[in-house]
Amino acid sequence: MERIGIGIDKLDDALGGFPVGRSMLITGDAGCGKTIFGLRFAKTSCDEGYATAYITAEEDSYDLHVQANTFGWNTQELEEQGLLTFIELTGIRARITEAEINMDMDPMKGNFTKILHDIPPETEVVIIDSLGGYTAKLTPYDFRNQFDLLVYELKQRGITSVLILDSATSNEFNELALFSVYGAIKLVRRENPYTGRRERVMDIIKMRSTKTPTQFLTYDIGENGIEIQNGEEYLDDDKSGENLDI
Repeated sequence: MERIGIGIDKLDDALGGFPVGRSMLITGDAGCGKTIFGLRFAKTSCDEGYATAYITAEEDSYDLHVQANTFGWNTQELEEQGLLTFIELTGIRARITEAEINMDMDPMKGNFTKILHDIPPETEVVIIDSLGGYTAKLTPYDFRNQFDLLVYELKQRGITSVLILDSATSNEFNELALFSVYGAIKLVRRENPYTGRRERVMDIIKMRSTKTPTQFLTYDIGENGIEIQNGEEYLDDDKSGENLDI
């Protein structure tokens, strides 16, 4: 299966990248680096020649450019080359909400697939950061149906996607979302039980058709973005932890 590099060295060593045409779920609390993860993947997919769309629900494109430049990722240049498109979801959501109110519809109740209407037709990779603004008033049944439909449409169009859920949405719907996606990674902040120090760890919850590490991967956010701190030993020791089809 063809894969796209993630751009995080030791994570690419462990997983071989993300499978083309499949959806990956990224969850975690505020401050864990979810947006940095999404920007890094967007940069890498552009570098590999894939037309990429970054759909942002919370930050405008200017702020994302500033954040990317902090790590040396020139996203402005990628936009100028036509490889990267930023789509600000706030404006789209406002237009949809106004139209639905005018038609006496329940505004913004799980219109997940409408998110894709504004992406360029040649798009091959999509990062959605995040879906939280589209989950208001959804029941678990509604969320499962809408999320399944989003993942299905992305797969039908051959689009590789990273779907980011904020902590509130993840706490409510994470177990449902896990059934639909091809792979899932959770970013966590915790207290190390041995040192008592705060740390960030990455939990690769699932990745179909892929041998995955079973242990947490400790990481920092440094000058190059997310940098995994574990030594090479996890690649050898945890290859027995196969996660081939969950």
